[in-house]
Amino acid sequence: MVAMESDSELDRGDAAPAFDLPGTDGETHTLEDFDADALLLVFTCNHCPYAQAKFDLLNDLAAEYDDLAVVGINPNDAAEYPDDSFEAMRERVADGTIAYDAYLRDETGEVADAYGAVCTPDPFLFGRDGDDFRLRYHGRLDDALNPDDEPTEFYVRDAVDAVLAGEEVEVPDRPSRGCSIKWPEE
Repeated sequence: MVAMESDSELDRGDAAPAFDLPGTDGETHTLEDFDADALLLVFTCNHCPYAQAKFDLLNDLAAEYDDLAVVGINPNDAAEYPDDSFEAMRERVADGTIAYDAYLRDETGEVADAYGAVCTPDPFLFGRDGDDFRLRYHGRLDDALNPDDEPTEFYVRDAVDAVLAGEEVEVPDRPSRGCSIKWPEE
């Protein structure tokens, strides 16, 4: 387990790159499917301890905010990491471990690459701007840098609250920290 820090090429105000990905619900999802004022896309997986440490927080966010869509996207190589297979993703949703608004599979890693994601978890918060979602915050979910740390500050909650209030996000972008994405073989 090697901790990586993310620093995406996307800047605040940039439009969310399009995607068309299969979900654990049996549906294919695009950005247009999420009818919310804010969209939290988190590149994540099942096996990484950093990602596992954030399951409950992401589940809570999905349950608490009506105008926020929480979407997990798993780009990891399932051949090398069977715990990250589509079937294992479905199992996590079925047993309630993961209760996001959607949990999607990025089999090729192309979507993660388009966003500049490098680790799990790697969160991107977008606010609706007409028909587009524009990046409002990219950074850590909270101040717990290691999986066993207890957070005392929840940056993502402050950022979501600002987006939903139509305000600028004052929370500075901080590089996400987690396991490196396990890129699929070409």
